[in-house]
Amino acid sequence: MTRFVAGRIGVYTLIAVLLAFFTIPLLWLATAPFTSDPSYEVRLPDFTFENFQMIIEHPYALWSLVNSLVLSIGTAVLVVVLSALAAYALSRVRLPGRDALLYALLLLSSIITGTAAMVPLFQLAIELNLIDSHTGLILILSGGLLPAAIFMIKDFMDTTPKSYEESARVFGASPLQIVAHVVVPLVRPGLATIAVWTVANVWGNFLMPYLLLSDVDKQPAAVIMYTLYTEGGQANLKVLSTFGLLYSIPVVIMYLFVSKKYGFRFHGGIKR
Repeated sequence: MTRFVAGRIGVYTLIAVLLAFFTIPLLWLATAPFTSDPSYEVRLPDFTFENFQMIIEHPYALWSLVNSLVLSIGTAVLVVVLSALAAYALSRVRLPGRDALLYALLLLSSIITGTAAMVPLFQLAIELNLIDSHTGLILILSGGLLPAAIFMIKDFMDTTPKSYEESARVFGASPLQIVAHVVVPLVRPGLATIAVWTVANVWGNFLMPYLLLSDVDKQPAAVIMYTLYTEGGQANLKVLSTFGLLYSIPVVIMYLFVSKKYGFRFHGGIKR
């Protein structure tokens, strides 16, 4: 009995420590922007809006959030559309070595990360004149995310009944019409999952934008955040905490909206 009670106390203590580990930074992020003199301690704010005024007056802060939105939405649209088409083709067309090809693409994309491919990607961007271009960065980010996206969305395509497509084909629907009007409505939860996953990856990506976007006016928030320091090299907590709060709000809103409307699943389709 004593051992059981001690075990329970240990488990609850561990849970409390883990909760504190994740909760305290969130509390700091929620309170520090409204504190006139924030520190690394969590304390009650005095509800000032001077810090937000500093962000508004910053020459690059707000515009960098717009850049992040452009990169995230552009990459998400490209990844969702291309992964859906590729997953549909892989799901419906019987090709020799199809599954091996899919797993090979996933494995290679996991091993050869953006960091490992940094030099050839940079050289490719120079050759194609894509340096300092949002379009070039969107294409490179999409290429890195597509293999995993195809792998995830293919499961949704596999569980979609083919009888629906056959019925549409009987009535003269083209392949693209079948995908748009029959398949896509059935796999919307999967597409929503891929979209959120893509936006989250691009929103927090620092390395590729830092390498490919030298123009400060085009850099996203993840890069600009690393410039919010004082002249002495210390973190400017007033600006950094406020910018961090604004930086996190769009992703949280997107997650809540998609979760409520579609839910998040990594297996899909409908029952046959």
